[in-house]
Amino acid sequence: MNKDFAPYLARIEEEIHKALPKVSGKEWQDTVFGQLYPAVTADHISPLITPTRSLVDLGGKRWRPLLLVLTAQALAEKDGGTKDPSSSNKFETACHLTPLVEFTHTASLIHDDIEDSSDTRRGQPAAYITYGLDTALNAGSWLYFAATSCIDTLSSADEALKARVYALYNMELRRLHLGQAMDIAWHRNKGFIPNPDEYLAMVQCKTGTLASLAVKLGCMACKADDSTAKKAGATAAKIGAGFQIIDDVINLSTGNPGKKRGDDIVEGKKSLPVLLFAQSKGNSSKEFKELESCFEQAAKEGINSPAVEKAIGILEGANSIAQAKQKGVSLIEEGCAEFADIFGSANKYALLIQDLFRSMVPANI
Repeated sequence: MNKDFAPYLARIEEEIHKALPKVSGKEWQDTVFGQLYPAVTADHISPLITPTRSLVDLGGKRWRPLLLVLTAQALAEKDGGTKDPSSSNKFETACHLTPLVEFTHTASLIHDDIEDSSDTRRGQPAAYITYGLDTALNAGSWLYFAATSCIDTLSSADEALKARVYALYNMELRRLHLGQAMDIAWHRNKGFIPNPDEYLAMVQCKTGTLASLAVKLGCMACKADDSTAKKAGATAAKIGAGFQIIDDVINLSTGNPGKKRGDDIVEGKKSLPVLLFAQSKGNSSKEFKELESCFEQAAKEGINSPAVEKAIGILEGANSIAQAKQKGVSLIEEGCAEFADIFGSANKYALLIQDLFRSMVPANI
């Protein structure tokens, strides 16, 4: 990753650890919970912090909070800013809001693993396996709400800005859960095959909404006009959808980090390679029926079923995985070009945003 990102990533980690400490102290408790009964101790709060903080500490690219900060910097440069935009109140506001994006992402992963019955996340057992379904479900839900404490503690924001951020957060969260609802319904209804446009609408909500949230928060931190925020948010959602497609492709090629190659097949996911195959061959064709049979066998036998590799071979043979990769890359490249139009093609931070996105597309898929 570009060495210019290092100071921003270090600052993001500071904000994350401040907003979600390993052990809760009184000041943090008062911020997140308000005044508690004296009988409540750190031990009672631990079942909320431990599962969520453990997943945060396992890593992740942090590209969403980084995108938030770079967006704010790009707008500061576009507007003339200061010689050192990192010293501005707008930059401080953007950094302070980064947990809102990262914690929402973390909460969604905890719930996603429960809903998909996934065994692993980031190379470790999923939270619901380690801590129990009830504890993981509750902790993940809590983190959606705890994430907003960084709005309450904004020192430089007026009440109108806080209200705008809250409204944006609630809207994007509703869209995220809509996307997840569509995805769950499709892979549970074995006979329904969405078309590629429906799939893109789903991932714009499920994955694109967090990218959109990050960019819009960066715009709000800089008090950008609504038109700029809306346009930049739509561009980010497009790029987020592109990365979801790339993840679909990785799942069927090298395998996603910390997960097993082809587990989307076991889960019955209607990913873009599958939908392009259905569109090409027809839902009633012999070829598609063969693919369906592989999915059914893999669902019964698990990730080690020979049906997983057979299904991947069918999709590779029809060039569906390569076509999906091209669609994902195209969405990302289109988004990068749009960001250059919004912020200026020579804008240092717009160029860093482009570099961030392009560096995240693996060369070996």
